[in-house]
Amino acid sequence: MAHVTETQYGWLTPTLAYLFSFLGCLLGLKATARARMIPVGGRRARWLILAAWAIGGTGIWVMHFVAMVGYSITGSQVRFDLTITLASWIAAIIVVGFGLFIVGYTTRPTFPKIVVAGLFMGVGVAAMHYTGMAAMRMDGTAIWDMRLIIASVVIAVVAATVALWFTVSVRKTGAVVGAAAIMGVAVCAMHYTGMAALQVHLNTVPRDVTGFQAVAFLVPIFVFMLVVVVVLGYAMLNSASEDETAALDDLEQRLSGSAGAPLVRPSSFGYRVDDDRF
Repeated sequence: MAHVTETQYGWLTPTLAYLFSFLGCLLGLKATARARMIPVGGRRARWLILAAWAIGGTGIWVMHFVAMVGYSITGSQVRFDLTITLASWIAAIIVVGFGLFIVGYTTRPTFPKIVVAGLFMGVGVAAMHYTGMAAMRMDGTAIWDMRLIIASVVIAVVAATVALWFTVSVRKTGAVVGAAAIMGVAVCAMHYTGMAALQVHLNTVPRDVTGFQAVAFLVPIFVFMLVVVVVLGYAMLNSASEDETAALDDLEQRLSGSAGAPLVRPSSFGYRVDDDRF
């Protein structure tokens, strides 16, 4: 039985994995909370897609492969198949997106919908994890402990259900940060429980291991993270600007019936008065 470890670089990779998961979940929850404030339609759908991109692509997938940088097998190289790895990334985003749309696109999400979506999403998250593991190439045979696999799936389902509940009930910034912190812990717990289920028997006759090293994904991961942060940040700022403009237009319409009452509006030089008398 080969010796395996998830911490060949100490606590660096587990810590970074958690931080990435926390950031992805935080951005995703903020985007979902934003979506819930918008009438059902194209804009809400776009916000939910962004949320799935953040939670599935960053909070789950990026966390997984950052953690895998610290994974090593004594006596064997560890490589990854690029096609299967990309498939696991796409699957994570699609599955999370499906769950978010079940509870986030309807006007009034019900408890049964949250439970069904959480079950589907949790199983999908676990499937993403084990698809990512299927991409791993090593000089040995993988042996899995089914008890720990089942435990990891249960953790994923519970975490997904709680996360979906947060997405439809949490809006205040402090509560969103706390929810993201909890989600990050749950995602990491699912990952490391699943990894603990793996044991490796080395081949008696050594053979070459082909594929990409986990560190090869670090540059694309950081680029992807940067894109997620920039796109979501821009979307939120632009949305806030649109909301402010809409609110001012609504206020102007309400005051238009007032007898010549001037309307004070913000300008680049402070405030200006809209009134034909000036």
